[in-house]
Amino acid sequence: MCGIVGYLGEQQAYPILIEGLKRLEYRGYDSAGVALQCAEGMKVIKAKGELSALEQKVGNGAPIGHMGIGHTRWATHGAPSDANAHPHCGCSEDFAVVHNGIIENYLFLRNWLEKEGHRFASETDTEVLAHLVEHFYHGDLLQAVQKALEKVRGSFAMVVMCDKEEDRLICVRKDSPLIIGLGKGENFVASDVPAILNHTRKIYILEDGDLASITPDSVEIFTPSGDPLQREAIEVNWDAVQAEKGGYPHFMLKEIMEQPHALRETMRGRLLQGGREISLPELEMNPQELRNISRIYIVACGTAYHAGLVGKYAMERLLRLPVEVDLASEFRYRDPILDENTLMLVISQSGETADTLAALRLARKQGNKVLALTNVVGSTVAREADNVLYTWAGPEIAVASTKAYLTQLLSLFLLTLYLGKARNLLSRSDLENFGKAIFALPGQVEQVLERSEEIRELAEYLAPWESTFFIGRNVDYAVAMEGALKLKEISYIHAEAYAAGELKHGTLALVVEGVPVIALATQMNVIEKSVSNIKEVNARGGYITCFAQEGTTELQGEADGIFYLPSAPDFLMPIIAVVPLQLLAYYVAVARGCSVDKPRNLAKSVTVE
Repeated sequence: MCGIVGYLGEQQAYPILIEGLKRLEYRGYDSAGVALQCAEGMKVIKAKGELSALEQKVGNGAPIGHMGIGHTRWATHGAPSDANAHPHCGCSEDFAVVHNGIIENYLFLRNWLEKEGHRFASETDTEVLAHLVEHFYHGDLLQAVQKALEKVRGSFAMVVMCDKEEDRLICVRKDSPLIIGLGKGENFVASDVPAILNHTRKIYILEDGDLASITPDSVEIFTPSGDPLQREAIEVNWDAVQAEKGGYPHFMLKEIMEQPHALRETMRGRLLQGGREISLPELEMNPQELRNISRIYIVACGTAYHAGLVGKYAMERLLRLPVEVDLASEFRYRDPILDENTLMLVISQSGETADTLAALRLARKQGNKVLALTNVVGSTVAREADNVLYTWAGPEIAVASTKAYLTQLLSLFLLTLYLGKARNLLSRSDLENFGKAIFALPGQVEQVLERSEEIRELAEYLAPWESTFFIGRNVDYAVAMEGALKLKEISYIHAEAYAAGELKHGTLALVVEGVPVIALATQMNVIEKSVSNIKEVNARGGYITCFAQEGTTELQGEADGIFYLPSAPDFLMPIIAVVPLQLLAYYVAVARGCSVDKPRNLAKSVTVE
C-alpha cells in the first residue's frame, strides 16, 4: 500500500502521475515511484522518502510518455528503500506493477518462480505479481494477469503495464479500493478520488474480483474468468476545494474547524423539526427485527473503536441492551459467540479497514445482520453490510481522525434514539428532549472552537514533556482514550488514558511533580467521584487541567486550570469534550515541530491486516 495513480492518453503522463500522488499523500507513505511507457522502452524511477526525493531524482529530465503508473508505498514487506518502492518489474523492465494490499502466499510463489529461473530485486510481496505476469505472458496482458491471479492468495488493488502492449493498462481489485476515471481520449486509474479530481468527475468504482482493460478510448470490465461486466459510472459531486487545506496551515486544523458543518450534514434528513423527530430511512430493517435484537456487538479499530466505546454507554443506558465492543483485530481470533438476535455494528471511516472487513465477513458467514457506519460511499464495508449509515463527514485528509470521529459519535446517538423509538423504550418527551439536545451540538462545538487560544496556552505547557496522562470516569474514560491517542499519534508524546477510579491500583505511582494530567469531569452522575480522583492527583503534585460542564462548582480549587464546556445530557458530552482534546494534540504537535498531517509510521486507511 498505499496510493496508486495511472494515466494513458494524449497528455504527458509524468506530471499527471506526480500531481495525483501528491493528492494521495494523506494516506501516508515511505517511498514513491513511477513507470512510464517511453519511445525507448519502459522507464522506472523510484526513491525512498517523500515525493520531493523522487522529483529530485528525475530532475529536469522527466521521461516523455503518454502512459504510466505511479505509487506511494507504506511498508508491509521489506523496509523502506529504493529497491522496495513500487513499481516493481519482472526480470526485465517489460512489465511493471503497482499494488496495494498483501499477497499472503508470496513466499511460496517466490520460491516457485525462483526455481523457474526468475530473479528478484526486492524484499516485497508485490514483486511476485510482476514476475507472475511475466511468466504467464504469451501476447495478451489481460490473459497473463488472469493466469497470475489464479496463483495468488491475498488482497490487492493492482495496475499492470507492459512494454509490449502500448496504450493499455490492466487493473484488478480485490479487498483494496480502486477506481477508474473517464475522460475524452484519456483515462485514469487511482486508489482514491482526490488523485484524479482535477481531471474528471466521472468514475467507475471497481468491485471485488473486477478486472479492467483500459485504453485511452475505452474501458472494459470483466469477471476473473473473463466474462464482460457492466458497471455504472457515477458522477463525483465533491468540491475540489474540499481536498485542499482551504487556507489553514494543516489539514487537521481545517478538519477540526469543519466539525460543526460535518455534524449538521450527518443529521440532515435524519433529525427533523428542530430535533423533535428522528428518521433513518436508509435502515431497511422491519420493526420486528429491531424488537428482536437481544444484544449489540460493536467492532472497529483505532479511533472508530473509541467511538464504539462511547456508543456502548449510550446504548446500554437508553436501550437496556447488553453491548459488547471489540477491536476488530482481536474479534475473529477468539471465536466470538453470536446468535441470530445479535446486531453486528462495524465502524470504519474509510470502509476499507482490513480487520473490520474480516469481522464483518465472519458475522455474515454466521448469519448475523450487519450494520455499517462509514464515511465512504461505495466502500467495501458499505457494499457488504446489510445496512449502512453514512457519516457524511466529507473527505478527511489528515491521518489523525477528527471530524470522522465526531460524525461516528453522532451517528451512534441517532441510531440509539431510532432503536429506542422502534422498541418503545423512549417516551415521546424523551425523544424530543434528546433530539433537541443533539440538534444543538453543532452550535456548542462552534463555541468550543472559538476558544481555541485557551487550548494553545495549555499546549505550551505540555509540549516540553515526554509523558502525560488522561483520566475520566464512565463515558469520560472513553473520551480520555481518544484524547490520549490523538496526542501520541501526532506529537509523539507518551500519553496514557486511565479510568480515574483505578488510580489507587498502581497508576498514582507515575504521578510526579508537574506532570501534565488531563482530567475529564463531564459526567454529572459521577462528579463527586471524579472530584475525589482529581484530589488524589493534586496531592501528588500533578499539573491538572479539567474539562467540565459549565456550572460545575465542585472543581474549584482542585485544578491548575478548568475549561468549562457547554452543557448537554451526560451521554452526549463526548462530542463536545473531545474537541478541545483534538485542539490540544494539534497545538502540541505544532509546538514540537511534528508532521501534523502525516505522522511517522502511520497511514490513513489500514487496508492490510
